[in-house]
Amino acid sequence: MNKLFSTMDVHPRDRFDYWHDVACKNIAGHSSKPASRQTFEAQIESGSIADMGLILFENSPMTVTRTARHIAQSESDSIFVCQQVRGSVALEQSGRQITLQAGDLTLIDPLLPYFARFSGVSKLLVLKVPRPDLRARVGETREMVAIPISGCDPRFGSTSSFVAMLPRIDGSITCAAEEMAKDQALDVIAWSLLNAAALPKSRVSAARSIALLNVRTAIETRLCNPALDPQTVAEAAGISVRYANALLAEQSTSITRLIRTRRLMRCQVALEDPLQAHRTIGDIAYGWGFSDMTHFGRSFKAMYGVSPQYYRSLHRSTR
Repeated sequence: MNKLFSTMDVHPRDRFDYWHDVACKNIAGHSSKPASRQTFEAQIESGSIADMGLILFENSPMTVTRTARHIAQSESDSIFVCQQVRGSVALEQSGRQITLQAGDLTLIDPLLPYFARFSGVSKLLVLKVPRPDLRARVGETREMVAIPISGCDPRFGSTSSFVAMLPRIDGSITCAAEEMAKDQALDVIAWSLLNAAALPKSRVSAARSIALLNVRTAIETRLCNPALDPQTVAEAAGISVRYANALLAEQSTSITRLIRTRRLMRCQVALEDPLQAHRTIGDIAYGWGFSDMTHFGRSFKAMYGVSPQYYRSLHRSTR
């Protein structure tokens, strides 16, 4: 994580105004009011995991308001996953009022007005998640904003721990590993959101989304098994093969095609990764469940336009 701003570097009379400018540029445009300008302190750090932005900021007590005017002046292809690291914050969005304590998470949509009140010295982590990536996993997010996901709840403890770990790996792993970390983070966040937002009025759509995520998880965790087939996936997801394929058909795929696609994507990441340069292409393909190198080579070329060998050589020359 890189430090963007600290009030320690600014004269006390200018601290809040400087902080406000930096926060508007790097998080979202808003109006804010500190409990005390004279004693206001804050710091902002930024980083990224693949194309998912990370913003970590701590500040003295203050209020933040994002209105329709601010929204009209900006465009956002991101949606915010917020985790309270220290202190507490009261949030309001879409008619919901919640308070986050350390370890708690929630979803905030910058395309909707919101209000936040930070109490004491607060530290908050914001994941700027590409909106299409999250919607691909959970569908419409409007009914999921400002719903608390408690870090103390046994169902969501692993999600809270995984998200809290992300700033520590920023800049310390390869690009290929970052893509894997991002996918894993979005999967566990999506699972938590779907479970936390399973309200009566959205039970049907939530149930379909959870079933679809279970299918994807069943595939992802079994890719290494060359015997993986639709029946195994469906049984692991707790649904029939017919229903699983019906869910995937809405995304223009099937169990068989998704298994092949995810295996190829895993092999692609491995072929790009300099830390795996010692591995043979066969070792990589067999490791991700392919049992026929001819089939693997043809499938890889059909998906990426070049052979696995040429793909690896391209990335070696680029590095």
